[in-house]
Amino acid sequence: MQGIYNLNKEDKNNAFLTTVKSAHYGDGKLNGIPIAVKDNISTKGIETTCGSKILEGYIPPYDAHVITLIKKEGAAIVGKTNMDEFGMGTTTENSAYGPTANPADPTCVPGGSSGGSAAAVASGMVPMALGTDTGGSIRCPASFCGIVGLKPTYGRVSRYGLIAYSNSLEQIGPMAKTVGEISALMEIISVHDPRDTTSYNKPYIHTPSADISGTKVGVPLEYFGEGVNRGVSEKVRDAISTLEGLGAEIIECSIPSMEYALAAYYVICTSEASSNLSRFDGVRYGPSVNSKHQWHDEFRTYRGEKFGTEVQRRIMLGTFALSAGYYGKYYAKAQAARENMRRDFRRIFETVDIIAGPTMPDVAYKLGEKSDPLSMYLTDILTVPANLAGLPAISVPCGKTDGMPVGLQIMGRHFEDERVVDVAFAYEQEVV
Repeated sequence: MQGIYNLNKEDKNNAFLTTVKSAHYGDGKLNGIPIAVKDNISTKGIETTCGSKILEGYIPPYDAHVITLIKKEGAAIVGKTNMDEFGMGTTTENSAYGPTANPADPTCVPGGSSGGSAAAVASGMVPMALGTDTGGSIRCPASFCGIVGLKPTYGRVSRYGLIAYSNSLEQIGPMAKTVGEISALMEIISVHDPRDTTSYNKPYIHTPSADISGTKVGVPLEYFGEGVNRGVSEKVRDAISTLEGLGAEIIECSIPSMEYALAAYYVICTSEASSNLSRFDGVRYGPSVNSKHQWHDEFRTYRGEKFGTEVQRRIMLGTFALSAGYYGKYYAKAQAARENMRRDFRRIFETVDIIAGPTMPDVAYKLGEKSDPLSMYLTDILTVPANLAGLPAISVPCGKTDGMPVGLQIMGRHFEDERVVDVAFAYEQEVV
């Protein structure tokens, strides 16, 4: 399995005991606990490629803020995990280093783009991992692999040292088998960082509580509409009924702006990717270009050879959306649609405390089954709203359908990650 591809080659069979040379041990809350790290989070002295050939051989000279924090608590970084190239994908098939298999069924995808981290946790290679979430990249693989994954409120975890794909959407977050472990890791990585201008000084210091009596749970009609697998809907509705049995009040609601969420997301994320990925030119990072040719010719050839198909597609889409004459037609409208979604959430959260629904519209599908871009993009429909609005969202396992895991997604108000965790914890404690 291409779950962790940067382990010490002498001992790949025992991931709990394997460490890379630069792993650090010390006294702390994570003393000696093995943690896997998604390969777009900078690790000093450890190759960091974003699943791309264009960064092959790149070794960061510094640690991301979250890496500094987990090292301080004594964590053992056992390796970097496979991912869709630069986080662009929902299957972890778009990696230059090959696809990752789903531990629940090795013929299926693990979800993406943090598929390697999810597979490493689900298979028992590590108890915890770090992933990133731009449009569902933590919650999607958590749902597909049957583990827990949290996308924190935007700004609650520092993005310093995260190799950027889409600055205004992405967040680093924890992945684990239980909500308690998620909460413990979240407490460690949520320390304010002045080097990141999007970082808020709102540390997460919380012990999960299973008492959710009186909590108002909003259930959007759009999350159970066309395209959602019937088995998934049934399992999630059963989970919501469980919350009701624990004392929560269930309230139906609607998010009209969902109609434009996916289109707005892909215009915004590809536009930001076009800008962010322009730095990879064969001069500053990765293998060097052949300087015998004209720079612009070599630059074009180099990026064409080193970037994968999906990355090239998104760069072109983003460049087009930002080009003269089209900025107002696409990017400006996408930002307006994003603001409409934020307004919808503000309105809903005036009457409910959290929102619950499916994490993904379907369960994990076969490797190679969704090869066309549109079908892959459509699977993000239920996860991108939380990123567009910057809300905290967690995926917690809520059973299986067709033999594969189903995820219950719980979203909350800005900086109410604690409430989101409590509801997930209450559900988990009830069904375990």
